[in-house]
Amino acid sequence: MLMRDNRIHLLDLLMIALGCAFYGYGLVNVNIANNLAEGGVTGITLILRYWFHIDPAYSTVAINIPLILIGYRYLGKKSLFYTVYGTLMLSLFLWIWQRVSLPINLSVQHDMFLAGVLAGTFGGLGSGLIYRFGGTTGGTDVIARILEKTRKISMGKTILALDVVVMTLSLSYLNLRQMMYTLLCSFVFSRIVDFIQEGAYSDKGLFIFSSKNDEISSALLEELDRGVSFLKAEGAYSGKETKAIYCVINATEITQAKNIISAIDKKAFISIMDVNEVLGEGFTFQKK
Repeated sequence: MLMRDNRIHLLDLLMIALGCAFYGYGLVNVNIANNLAEGGVTGITLILRYWFHIDPAYSTVAINIPLILIGYRYLGKKSLFYTVYGTLMLSLFLWIWQRVSLPINLSVQHDMFLAGVLAGTFGGLGSGLIYRFGGTTGGTDVIARILEKTRKISMGKTILALDVVVMTLSLSYLNLRQMMYTLLCSFVFSRIVDFIQEGAYSDKGLFIFSSKNDEISSALLEELDRGVSFLKAEGAYSGKETKAIYCVINATEITQAKNIISAIDKKAFISIMDVNEVLGEGFTFQKK
């Protein structure tokens, strides 16, 4: 099945670029300026900057492009394009913000608490916008997607583990005090992304009610490569028996899932919730 909405949307590209601008600005003017680390590939670029004086604008591309080439088979065509685009936009804005100064005073006067909050705010706002419009900036997202497809390891666990490894390596140039404020930054980052994108690291359960269940379930199976379950339901008012679709996805796929469902049935009702309990009996699992 071809992806029903495989078109590249101008609004998506603009908002992903805006998200990269926010993320890059905070990284240059808050994280780097106050010696705060980062997780994932961005954290690796900061380590390379400190020890080898490599511009993060260049190392971001140098690290991400090979990862994307390795993981292209696990990304859809649209996701692949948006990932490459997000990576290049982040690299571009990192290059710009290191050379162009805006008339905004972000001096925190050595207040590390304020620096941690600001870094998390810029990073969370930027990443939240990128995720909200279907993009990523590559890095650990690609690695996590590969391991999820090949080893059945959830993306959230992989991203968290990689962040811990990179944070630990960052102690090679940061002291413990700076690392503690980096953890504050990470907490603020996750809260803001939660607010914008309904959670960056946790899986989400979708309950979908539609008159086109078979088409939607097939599209989710084919385009997201996600398992789909059918739940028997009964309308309280009509008394008619029907069925609902249940599908567990990563939070970064929420927008893509909504687009897939909307392309088939604009009247479909979708309920999104955290995956925190084992489902009971009464489900029929449909597999590829």
